[in-house]
Amino acid sequence: MIFITAKFQVLPEHAEEWPEITRDFTEACRAEDGCLWFDWSRSLDDPNEYVLVEAFRDGDAGAAHVNSDHFKAAQAKLPAYLASTPKIVSQSVDQDDWNELGEMAVER
Repeated sequence: MIFITAKFQVLPEHAEEWPEITRDFTEACRAEDGCLWFDWSRSLDDPNEYVLVEAFRDGDAGAAHVNSDHFKAAQAKLPAYLASTPKIVSQSVDQDDWNELGEMAVER
């Protein structure tokens, strides 16, 4: 799978509304055939920073994602709400879902 983490530094005046600003894009991405997950989180240290964790089945699914109409619409819309260019880590990994964190196994 293609595993991606991206950090978005949102302008302070738009930080509270970021989930709504990105709602259509998020829903369209989650509906993609090759999308495994597409999840936003807000930084505990910086209220203007959102972290996106996303994964796609393979390179073809990742390519379909970045070539989709909703991705192109997001490219046109979202930068106006950002303080800087998002930062990204993108890697191919040999798995297709989350693994358990064995070092913190829960035994109940």
